Amino acid sequence: MLAIILAPFYLLINYYVVRWIIRWTGTCHRHLKSRPFRVVFLSIYIFMCLTPLTSYLVSANPWHSWLKRLFNYWLGTFLYIVLIILIFDLVRIILRHTNRIKQETPSKRSTFILSGGVAACLIICLSAYGIIHEHKVYVNHYEAQVEKSGGKLDHLRIALTADLHLGYSIGTYHVKSMVDKINAEHVDLVCIAGDFFDNEYDAVQYPEKTISILKEIKSTYGVYACWGNHDFKEKLLAGFTVPIKNGQHTDTRMDDFLKQSGIRILDDKAVLIDDSFYLAGRKDPQRSKKMKEDRLSPEDLLQDLDRDKPILVIDHQPKQLQELADAGCDIDLSGHTHDGQMFPGNLTTKLMWENSCGELKKDNMYSYVTSGVGVWGPAMRVGTDAEVMIIDVYFTK
Repeated sequence: MLAIILAPFYLLINYYVVRWIIRWTGTCHRHLKSRPFRVVFLSIYIFMCLTPLTSYLVSANPWHSWLKRLFNYWLGTFLYIVLIILIFDLVRIILRHTNRIKQETPSKRSTFILSGGVAACLIICLSAYGIIHEHKVYVNHYEAQVEKSGGKLDHLRIALTADLHLGYSIGTYHVKSMVDKINAEHVDLVCIAGDFFDNEYDAVQYPEKTISILKEIKSTYGVYACWGNHDFKEKLLAGFTVPIKNGQHTDTRMDDFLKQSGIRILDDKAVLIDDSFYLAGRKDPQRSKKMKEDRLSPEDLLQDLDRDKPILVIDHQPKQLQELADAGCDIDLSGHTHDGQMFPGNLTTKLMWENSCGELKKDNMYSYVTSGVGVWGPAMRVGTDAEVMIIDVYFTK
């Protein structure tokens, strides 16, 4: 299990962090060198750094839910603690070996106190900003021109969203904000590109209330969706998969939740809407593998469709863009990437995906990838926005 393999590295990094903090606090004031302070500090820190394990082991509510939420906040803060301390230590090493700067800087002790104080302020500010910022949903507008006849339509307004990850960090507040943003745009079609859940249906806060909010979505042609790679039952330890004894990943409550919400799942299926355009939904490759299901290729999914009509595809992960373009897709609608969610993740996702977020033209096909509404793992967004994407499609033939 990968979580067990990585555990020693996690503990080693925590040792490095604790040693740094104890050195800094002890340098700041002699009282912070006292045994009582260090016992209290170490007790709190050990409790926090063990939340990945305790939130997994403690299954009884409300403790399980409380520990899971605490772990999500801790994970984001911990990432910035490590990143900032590493950067400051690197700068300190460089300055120490630069004779010219050595002579111009204050004493080593005061420099260490100042640098530690700046690091602490950065960690606190980034974490607080990330926690607050992830609650705000933005609306971003795009336009596409498809050189096909839209039948009765010359214009189609689409709302694209994804990655709610309903669970310990995302609840009714986020859902209500998303629905209000969509309804304010007076859209014709709503597409949700997967990851409604966070591998645990039981983690959904107030499911009945959430369903009633989702039913308030207004659009001309309804709400359609595909499944994502987290939309099945699976046990996670610190974000890593733990094998289920009976291998059963199905949770029919997820299907019932979407049916009651008025959301239609397109699972490797296509529908003709208003005799004007096609909308297809793809299975997710990771989910299909876990569920032991086959997944159609873009060509097989779209081969029987009239290519004179506009073809839209909902696909959770923005993969196989060239294959989709070659198969006749005009607009591909995806999520999954979260745009990296937290800096510097938004820089690395650009290296991993041909279109990590936003719009990309692939031959005659438009690829749209939304950063999503929810969060996975750390309950923070830094350098990225939760969004609803509004796409105005104009048919020009």
